[in-house]
Amino acid sequence: MDHVELTLSGRIDSGNAADVESRLLSQLGGASSVTLDAKELQYISSAGLRVILRLKKTCSDLRIINVNSEVYEILDMTGFTEMMPVEKAYRVVSIEGCEEIGRGANGTIYRIDKDNVVKVYNNADALADIQHEREVAKLALILGVPTAISYDVVQVGNSYGSVFELLNARSFSKILATEPEKLDWCVAEYVKMLKIIHGTVVPAGKLPDMRETVLGWARFMQDHLPEAAGKKLLALVEAVPHDDHMLHGDYHTKNLELQNDEVLLIDMDTLAVGHPIFELASMYNSFIGYSESDHEIIKKFQGFDFEMGRTFWRKSLAAYLGTQDEVKLQEVENKARIVGYARMIRRSIRRGGMDSEFGRKEIAHWKEELLALLETTDTILFTTENA
Repeated sequence: MDHVELTLSGRIDSGNAADVESRLLSQLGGASSVTLDAKELQYISSAGLRVILRLKKTCSDLRIINVNSEVYEILDMTGFTEMMPVEKAYRVVSIEGCEEIGRGANGTIYRIDKDNVVKVYNNADALADIQHEREVAKLALILGVPTAISYDVVQVGNSYGSVFELLNARSFSKILATEPEKLDWCVAEYVKMLKIIHGTVVPAGKLPDMRETVLGWARFMQDHLPEAAGKKLLALVEAVPHDDHMLHGDYHTKNLELQNDEVLLIDMDTLAVGHPIFELASMYNSFIGYSESDHEIIKKFQGFDFEMGRTFWRKSLAAYLGTQDEVKLQEVENKARIVGYARMIRRSIRRGGMDSEFGRKEIAHWKEELLALLETTDTILFTTENA
């Protein structure tokens, strides 16, 4: 037997520690890996801790799961969480009837009460993803980017979620949908946050390099474009220099929240470093690209219509670049579209887009646009008026 799962229950103290140890050892059966399920364990004393230590000497591959808060505190305080994997038991949260306030590449955010929201991850085995997002969110906060930090991990259906305190917060998408007269204010705050992000230098190795990700998209496209076009796309991405400035990676209006006059950035699991053209490409896709063939898509996703998305994108681009020059704006937009179309084509193909009539039509449209842009573009780099 390679692996065995054993249960811990009730209280383990000096009165029963010897009996518990005897039972556990008799159930090992020569297993090389042991999981202790502590779902029913209410308390453990120092005598019980010594039982676990002796068990670990017998079987070095030992982990403890479903630990309640009180027992976890004991294990953490005594250093057991550093000696072996220890997983907490997770509070169960229901999102039935909850308002969706945000959606990103890896999960959806729901308001569970007036003070708190939960981000539910698409990946059912999301604990590593949750840990990653908590770490990068803390890094962003330390570096000066206003963001909310998760204070709890919960179980939601067959997946997991992170809980954040967002008191009566409203997303910029909701503000634009219900108070369109605040468009210019939203643009100004949106671009202000974007410049904070892009002005933040990240210590080397702390975040993924977006350039490497986009190179992967370009290599994928080699099999889906004429040879010359595929080579040019790859060369354009290869010519982008490494950049240690922060990117959000999924920067749209559902990921900006207004809380008591403070603007907070959320959905931080896509944080990376790289040239801002990669960010602008993602922004173009959110506000225009994904909805080019069906204008209802942005309405379902952002809550406002395609015209509002187009207007918000153009105003934000002008404010970010520091110019109203239409030639300059179109030039930078076209550079963003090159990266954006490559991303959308790859994503759609990998998700079975070629299996439906609409998907094939959508991919053909994006490919046609991409090929036309590649004929007229020699670089996807750009500068702002203040650079």
